[in-house]
Amino acid sequence: MANCTNCSAPLPPDSIQCTYCGSRNDTDLAGVHYFTTHELESERTCPRCAVNLKTIDLNINGRFLIERCNQCLGLFFDPNELEALLEATVTNVFSIDRKQLDSINSLKKGDYGVSYIKCPVCSTIMNRVNFGVKSGVIVDRCREHGVWLDGGELRHLFEWMKAGGKLLQQERAEEQRRTEARELEREKRKLQVQAAMGGSSADEVSFDLFGGTLRKSDPDLFDIVVKAVRFFTK
Repeated sequence: MANCTNCSAPLPPDSIQCTYCGSRNDTDLAGVHYFTTHELESERTCPRCAVNLKTIDLNINGRFLIERCNQCLGLFFDPNELEALLEATVTNVFSIDRKQLDSINSLKKGDYGVSYIKCPVCSTIMNRVNFGVKSGVIVDRCREHGVWLDGGELRHLFEWMKAGGKLLQQERAEEQRRTEARELEREKRKLQVQAAMGGSSADEVSFDLFGGTLRKSDPDLFDIVVKAVRFFTK
């Protein structure tokens, strides 16, 4: 957990405002990467403060430009930049701390509550999207132009990465892929049985060997028939 740079008190989750001394903390970037502010202001506008954003360079593997609001300290990332920053900043994570992830996921959700804001580029209302699995951060995303993080949310995502959140996300994605593959294989087998039985309907397949009718509601028998058909049609 991060501490206030002024009084060292613990900062509240997803917030840049210290509840003890009232100081605003630029902890999302301080101590993470050296960065410089470009002289020219960005043409992009902060969706919270309606002021021009500042372009900053995080100097990650060369130039790494993002936009930041000097008032609310919100950050705007072009597509895939947020993921690249998390990968470059948090490394050597090899295990999933599910208890910590559960704790992170249940933290207080920011200073603004549920609100819908406009994209800094096109002014279209952005979608609120849950970032990753058990991150506890609802980001504002424009499909075309990128992601907005309110002050404090980047710090939250760093903690999520350290607890193995990205690994859990990959694990869930692989599990979903296997489930979809099994469902696809099952549908393929059904079509094979239907073809072998003369193209009967999906709800009912005739099978003379048993002297009756095989239905979808008979899963065990259906699996037996599928295996038999596959064996004899190889």
